[in-house]
Amino acid sequence: MTDADSPTETETETETETETEPDATVPNSSPAVPRDVEPLPVEEAAATARSVVENVERVIVGHHDEVEDVVVALLARGHVLLEDVPGVGKTMLARAVARSVDSSFRRVQFTPDLLPSDVTGSNVFNQKTREFEFRDGPVFANIVLGDEINRAPPKTQSALLEAMEELQVTVDGTTRPVPRPFTVIATQNYVEPSRTYELPVAELDRFMKKVRLGYPDRDEETEMLDRVVGTHPIEDLEPVTGRDRLRRAIAAVSQVTTEEAVRDYAARLAGFTRTHATLGASPRGTIALLRAAQARATLAGRDYVVPDDVQAEAAPVFGHRIRTTTDDVGEAPDAEAHELVEQALDRVPVDRTQ
Repeated sequence: MTDADSPTETETETETETETEPDATVPNSSPAVPRDVEPLPVEEAAATARSVVENVERVIVGHHDEVEDVVVALLARGHVLLEDVPGVGKTMLARAVARSVDSSFRRVQFTPDLLPSDVTGSNVFNQKTREFEFRDGPVFANIVLGDEINRAPPKTQSALLEAMEELQVTVDGTTRPVPRPFTVIATQNYVEPSRTYELPVAELDRFMKKVRLGYPDRDEETEMLDRVVGTHPIEDLEPVTGRDRLRRAIAAVSQVTTEEAVRDYAARLAGFTRTHATLGASPRGTIALLRAAQARATLAGRDYVVPDDVQAEAAPVFGHRIRTTTDDVGEAPDAEAHELVEQALDRVPVDRTQ
């Protein structure tokens, strides 16, 4: 589907929960799983995830793998950057995911004149009470859509960083938690580099995945046209799961077993990228790879990770974190980085003895 406007999503009440403290010695070990959440059995977590995928595909045609990529990130407590040319369905995919999960959803349309306070919220003086009151910004939602994030200057882009990393927002010295679960789905295009602001490496590293959609083939585009005749399918899309069940599915992902051989394989893949690129995958990226592999295993109905899960997640998790000396602005981004990931998958041996 295209990024054309569709009816505005309604917002639901946001809540916060007490969660376990992240390990300060490990980069991006947060967000943590709440202590009071009972994990779903893996079969039920898989069914919940598949129902979201199937529901989104009522709107998004011909992008099964990409839809799964986004849902896997949602399960893995990660954030997603959707990047491609205009009009291929980036915004529609984000909105369909948000509508499929009965949680609070808010959208930020990034523009050159957007201020950080337009994202985080600000303190406003109340003439009646003669006191300052905090009015929260759109970042205070379970799912936040940052549309065309690269059209805002870096200072405004960075307003998301604390929320993405620490699950909190600090305004005028006061820190407030964001609702849980919390996922940012941002979109950007790369065809107008002179009118956009490149995302800093530190911000890119906060995204668990970068996903590209690409153009549909002729049959898929014909099916898309058939679906939009009359009422747009996004208008009739209903939630298939709620916030509490999603939290339990997310908790189930953390229970998925990762053998030492699998963890070692993920680390060796990351190490390969660091010796063959100007900037390789970060330790935060390695953690993200393992979490995504756990979510991929959950989607498959397994309570253990296999090397195939790691391999399936390597490109979308590592690709945007790698920099090569031949990266060209304005061309299809990360092309050589993805080639390097493919080389790593080909050359780094897999231990399948466990």
